[in-house]
Amino acid sequence: MRLIFLGPPGAGKGTQAARIVAKHGIPQLSTGDMLRAAVAAGTPVGVKAKAVMDAGGLVSDEIVIGIVADRIEEPDCKKGFILDGFPRTLAQAEALDAMLASKGLDLDTVLELKVDQSKLVDRIIKRAEEARAAGQPVRKDDDPEVFKTRLDAYNRDTAVVSPYYAARGQVIEIDGMQPVDDVTAVIERALAG
Repeated sequence: MRLIFLGPPGAGKGTQAARIVAKHGIPQLSTGDMLRAAVAAGTPVGVKAKAVMDAGGLVSDEIVIGIVADRIEEPDCKKGFILDGFPRTLAQAEALDAMLASKGLDLDTVLELKVDQSKLVDRIIKRAEEARAAGQPVRKDDDPEVFKTRLDAYNRDTAVVSPYYAARGQVIEIDGMQPVDDVTAVIERALAG
């Protein structure tokens, strides 16, 4: 089961991905985490990434795809994986497809959480309040202004990824405004079908 989660920040991708991880035993792959791990491990791609980051640059799509390519070779990815927050651009989606094809792999499903973006800021404020009330740290990106910047970036750069996969018949749209358990139930039915 090789999946991609699409949807704007705050849509619930991380929450739903964690539930799939728990139920199906496949890892959720975060490009940020993979990048940090590759740098720490000193892999060839990690060394390239470190040089770029040390110079203050943004890591290229080529390096990110290389890190994903290395990571999906790990034993825990043999049954599949979930990409959450990647690909972020059309170029990354095309590069991901080419890399998977070179390994004889395909994506199984692209799950897109559809949400009312006007209500997302309220959801983020509530999430920050709940974290504070529970004595947990508030995520830096749960600041409403930071969140609005991330949402603008999503709409500008990432929203185009969905039509790319939809044209290939790979997107399953899910109403992300439902209660969390209902979203999980719809996802499980979609994955079973």
